[in-house]
Amino acid sequence: MSLYNRNLSSQQNEFSRTYESEQSFSARATFVKQTYQLLSASLLAATVGAYIGVDYVKSFSWMLLILELGMLFGLFFTRKNPTLALFLLFGFTFVSGLTLGPVLNTYIGAGMGHIITQAFLMTTVAFGGLTIFAFNTKRDFSSMGKMLFITLIVIVVAGLLNLFFQSTMLATIISAVGAILFSAYILYDTQMILRGGYDSPVLAAVSLYLDILNLFISLLNLLGIFNRE
Repeated sequence: MSLYNRNLSSQQNEFSRTYESEQSFSARATFVKQTYQLLSASLLAATVGAYIGVDYVKSFSWMLLILELGMLFGLFFTRKNPTLALFLLFGFTFVSGLTLGPVLNTYIGAGMGHIITQAFLMTTVAFGGLTIFAFNTKRDFSSMGKMLFITLIVIVVAGLLNLFFQSTMLATIISAVGAILFSAYILYDTQMILRGGYDSPVLAAVSLYLDILNLFISLLNLLGIFNRE
């Protein structure tokens, strides 16, 4: 009888572990689905913002940049409040589109509007390919976080310095490294999302949004430099 009880207990424990595993997988699948739904809506909000920004934001506004950064930081503190977090997410992505508008208008005004389309298509293909790869590969990219962050700091510092040097060569290097960096960030953040590295789909979505936005800007800068030369 005691042997039977042990076997029954073992079967119950196995059933419990299987059930918990299925529940965990279901919760993770729901999280991933919510993340990509929010990402799609965020990209739409940014597109609307950029469309308006091209026509109505005639010059770069520091007020918009401050508002954009304020909303981004606010997301980290309000992620446990779904309603406020969603408002800040779409507000941030819309304003980031507004601030991108004057940049796009510069290319359009210079007769290089086709470059925007090229950069958009390249970003879309890169994001799609990298996402599929991250979903299916057995390679672990989670250890790249520190290296990617250090590279990001170096690029930001180099970009600030180039505001004074105005070096085309340095701008080309920054944009090329930026394109590689944010491609790597797409791999890293996608795996972090799949493995439960984020506790909020809003933060997961905004991380991927920033990767896509910065990849697009890097490619746009590269194409712009090559076409001007």
